[in-house]
Amino acid sequence: MNTNEFEQFIQDNGKDILRFCRMTCGDKESGDELYQDTMLKLLEKKEHLDFRQNIKSYALSISMLLWKNKRKKYANRKRLVPTESIDRMEEENNLTIKDLTVNSPENYMIQTDISNAVQRIVANLPEMYRMPIHLYYSANMPVQEIAQVLHIPEGTVKSRMNKARRLLKIELEVLGYDR
Repeated sequence: MNTNEFEQFIQDNGKDILRFCRMTCGDKESGDELYQDTMLKLLEKKEHLDFRQNIKSYALSISMLLWKNKRKKYANRKRLVPTESIDRMEEENNLTIKDLTVNSPENYMIQTDISNAVQRIVANLPEMYRMPIHLYYSANMPVQEIAQVLHIPEGTVKSRMNKARRLLKIELEVLGYDR
């Protein structure tokens, strides 16, 4: 892959990969950092990439691996030095939705509340259910590509997404959301 093809790839798929990174990490700063690390890794390997193949799936696989490595590193550090006060600050400053276009302040607050609830519930799902949901909704990937990225059969992806949706629906109903 040459430089022009790489730039075209970033223009075509960069937003989807960035959205996936942000949703996976749970916040904008960490997601942006993961996106940057992913793009740097791709840039290092661009000579070996074939533009005709599905590089988006490869990029998402790289970002998942980088994210898992960071989580492991953070878990090891947390085991050595507790960071409860930092975690509490992160929880208090939960995700915000800035790009909603709503007519009234009431609708804005309702939409923000629902969106935050959905994001919290999805973030608390087990990884096996959360990853297909993130790939499908944030990276706009079809089920076939998700199966390739996660190295599992398509039927497994579909069943995990179905289970995740059911769990999400149950949790939202418990919180009082009817839709």
